[in-house]
Amino acid sequence: MIQTIDGIQFKRMVLHGSAAIALQKQQINDLNVFPVPDGDTGTNMSLTIGTAAAELKKADSSNLGQAASTTAGALLRGARGNSGVILSLLFRGMSKVLKGHETADAALMAAAMQEGVASAYGAVMKPAEGTVLTVSRLAAKRAVEAAGENNDVDYMLAESIRVGYEVLAQTTDMNPVLKKAGVVDAGGKGYLAILEGMLASLRGEPMPELTEEAPKQAKADFNVFSDEEITFAFDTVFIVRKDDPEVNLTPLRDYLNSIGDSLVIGEDDEAFKVHVHTNIPGSALTEAQKFGTLELAKIENMRTQYEDVSAGKKAQSVDDLDKIEEELEGGGQAPAKPEKRYGFLSVCAGDGLAAVFKDLGVDGVISGGQTMNPSTESILKEIEKVPAETVFVLPNNKNIIMAAQQCVGLASREVVVVPTETIPQGVTAMMNVDPELEPEELLSVMSGSISGVATAQITYAARNSDFDGFAINEGDYLSLLDGKLFGTNQDISVMLEKLAEKASEKGAEFVTLFYGEDVTEEQAGQAEEIFSQHCPDAELSVLPGGQPVYYYIISIE
Repeated sequence: MIQTIDGIQFKRMVLHGSAAIALQKQQINDLNVFPVPDGDTGTNMSLTIGTAAAELKKADSSNLGQAASTTAGALLRGARGNSGVILSLLFRGMSKVLKGHETADAALMAAAMQEGVASAYGAVMKPAEGTVLTVSRLAAKRAVEAAGENNDVDYMLAESIRVGYEVLAQTTDMNPVLKKAGVVDAGGKGYLAILEGMLASLRGEPMPELTEEAPKQAKADFNVFSDEEITFAFDTVFIVRKDDPEVNLTPLRDYLNSIGDSLVIGEDDEAFKVHVHTNIPGSALTEAQKFGTLELAKIENMRTQYEDVSAGKKAQSVDDLDKIEEELEGGGQAPAKPEKRYGFLSVCAGDGLAAVFKDLGVDGVISGGQTMNPSTESILKEIEKVPAETVFVLPNNKNIIMAAQQCVGLASREVVVVPTETIPQGVTAMMNVDPELEPEELLSVMSGSISGVATAQITYAARNSDFDGFAINEGDYLSLLDGKLFGTNQDISVMLEKLAEKASEKGAEFVTLFYGEDVTEEQAGQAEEIFSQHCPDAELSVLPGGQPVYYYIISIE
């Protein structure tokens, strides 16, 4: 039995816990249904504790208090999503209790776990039962009791995990959303996976290899939900460096709670990190800057994530983001010297789309889109390559807008983000560039031009589902209009016909079809004929976009 642990052992426990949840992250993703089925809890928690693992590998962790502090600090800045923020708070509370201690026995570790729970509950504006909060609270309660029975760390942790799993099994009945989907809470499962890894380290078990096949488990049925159940669409996370270490964040908490939900704020003496679901993420960031300097931010559209999952596609993942970051890594180049007043950057996927934007005058194209969102750092590197005093960035995707906005103030030049949500909007914005205008005026013109653009897309269903009243079968074609499911059929020409009819109803004057990498010129010609018949008075263009995922991206003006 292990009666005490030191900093080195704590480090090994965190590393083992990180490996344990990394192995199970997809299974945890499949469970995620609360507060909305965005399917990324396992990834968020894995990446969150992964930042701590990476930091601990570089740090001198012989001192337990220092090791716990290093872990908490890394988790705060690396936390992703609601589950990641709560995980960081659980460890932040632990670090407060362990501060100044060289070693800890079971009683001290149990007290640390309880303080972690208190920190988590204190930061969540509206704690919901049947979540990781419930699991961690009752697991910590048992930890304190177990330490009183036997002051061995491994016994205490084993008992805490045992009770944690008993509580986890009950979360299905505690929460109506979980009950509807027939699964346990994903965050609670993730937390217990980490604790199990920490216990395995204490017992000398080998660290799991990520090549191992994780055991299969229950998967949430996302088809029982509707995107209408997502009240606040944008999962918003950001870090602000405090102007004053003693700043009172209560006014910020009140404001954020008034514009969203799932609010969690974690802080230390230097910075605070916010997680909130809201429909106006820009307002949340603006308000937060009254309390300090914005450092980093991330936003994800949970509705589009839900649509991807419901359509049988892989939802946007930070794993994809990391992959794109690696591909876009630059070589530490010095910023380009300004040679002109304005420059332009566009985000898109597909050689054809890239060529379209370059023909319209963009200086650079960042590879990315629906399933592969570039990071703020990747966008920033491309901004610095543009030889202009002011760089306008066109994200062309809802999930990329906020990442682009974080470059404002970080770049060596002025950055202006045009809030384009689709490729057609980006194309229209570029067609309305007037270099004689002042930056604010040009932004207004470009932003105003996209209001009259409707975007249609045709993709496919990878599995059977029932979504928005449509019975969707694997292999069916799906059509979307301005982000909403418009129709489904096994014949793509039927989808094109219906969209052409809709374009005619809208009185379209300009229609542009960008066909994807899986569409031949002959098939594109047939699509052109369909639109010609329904919109004889519209100016019609058909261009090779080369985009993945979508057979057609259609601009209707």
